[in-house]
Parts: sequence; structure tokens; C-alpha cells
Amino acid sequence: MSAGNQIPFIRRVIGDVLLALVILLAADALFVMPAKINAVVLKADYRKVFMYELILCAILLLFALDVRFSLFTRWKPAILRGIGWVLRVVIVLLSAVILFFCGKVITGGLIHTAGQAEYAIVLGLALENGKPVPDLVARLDTAKAYLEKYPEAQLILTGGNADETGRTEAAVMRDLLTGKGVPEDRLILEDQAATTKENFQNIAGMLQADEPVVMISSNYHMDRAVRNAEEAGFTQVMRLPAPSGFFAYGANMLSEVVLDLNDLTKRQ
Repeated sequence: MSAGNQIPFIRRVIGDVLLALVILLAADALFVMPAKINAVVLKADYRKVFMYELILCAILLLFALDVRFSLFTRWKPAILRGIGWVLRVVIVLLSAVILFFCGKVITGGLIHTAGQAEYAIVLGLALENGKPVPDLVARLDTAKAYLEKYPEAQLILTGGNADETGRTEAAVMRDLLTGKGVPEDRLILEDQAATTKENFQNIAGMLQADEPVVMISSNYHMDRAVRNAEEAGFTQVMRLPAPSGFFAYGANMLSEVVLDLNDLTKRQ
């Protein structure tokens, strides 16, 4: 088989793989996010993130279709083909940015650097219909194991966003941990913040900036959480990622990419 025949075949295979991955990613977002929006307190914020997730999926879908079918360069006459090349460049660049941030989220959740520290920060997660979601329970199980390994450590439980009954994320986390046998005097609540950034701004007033701290959050959240902590002035942040649900990972990863891009645009 000649090289001229091999290249189209390879391109078709790559395009098919990309299309399958993008469709799975979009399906995950469409399955997970609407149910989450209906169950959380901050519905408007989650609705906005969901809208941007769909935009990211649309960009990646155009990229995959162009790889598979030469979507933008099949047009005639030549002037339209030239416009198609411009669109192709734009879509490739946008897709490269999205994939770069996806890679940051994924690799950030694989890094484990936790050692001994006096304080471990456990980041909250939006309650759904007033109840903790499995990923939040996984964070607490990870935190409990850390306390068992380091008996002198304390946990700082973060998260405001009270539900209709007035219970905050931090309060729900405290109740779950004490129910698992963790002494309440080892738990410190930061229950005023509405966002991860506010969590660290509030905690920065409680600890010294050079105090070593362990970060406990879901694997997909770890990269942004560490960056937000460093932006708040923490200089020694150790990572302890908690496992997350497999079937919602794609939607959660996309949410992190949306929030990363939002942070990036605000810093410009």
C-alpha cells in the first residue's frame, strides 16, 4: 500500500477515535449536569458552567469532524476553501487550548505529595438536595485516613452555600466525620465561603502563609485548588487527591476547564 493511501486511512482512524471521545464527553455532560443543576443551591452558577461545557464540546466536535471528513476544506470555489482554512486554524487553536487544560486537570489529580502537616484542608462540594454526593464522601474518607495516619493533625472543613435548612457544606462534612468516629476537637470549620478562592482567603487569616498544609479534594479539582491556595499566599501545599466517580468524571473535568479558563481571562 502506498503512502498516499495510508495517510487518509490513518486520518480516518484518528478522526473516528476523536469523534467517539467527544461524543462520550458531551453525553456525560448532558447526563450529569442537568440533574446537578436541579439539585444544588447555586443553580445559576452551575447553569452557566453547563452552557460553557457545551460550547467546549461543540468546538472539539468541529475539530474531530474536520480531522475525519476534512470538514472545512471540502468547499468550492477556492475563496470558500480559503475561508475554510481560516476556520480550521481557529478551531485547531481553540481545541489545543481546551485539550491543554484537560491535560492539566487530569495530571493534577495524579500527583500525590502529602506528608505530615498540622493542618489538612478538606474542600467542600455542593450538596444535592441537601445531601452529600459520593465525591464529597470520598474526600471525607480520604481525610479520615489521613487523620488515622497522623494523629496530631487537624482538618479544616470548608464550604458555605447553606441549603434550604441552613446547613452548610462544612457542617454536613463535620457531621459525617463525627459519625465515623472522628473527634470533633480535630475539626475546624470554615463555613462562610461560597467559592474555592474564598475558602483560601478565609483560611489565610487563620494560618501562617508558610504553614505546611495538605490539600484534600477530588482528583479533578486538585490542580485548580492548589493554584487558588498559592494565589491566597500559601507556599507549602501538599496534594492528597481523593478518588472520584468514573461516570461523572468527564463532566467534572469539563467544569474545571471552564473555571480554569474563566480564571485565566480574569487575570488578563
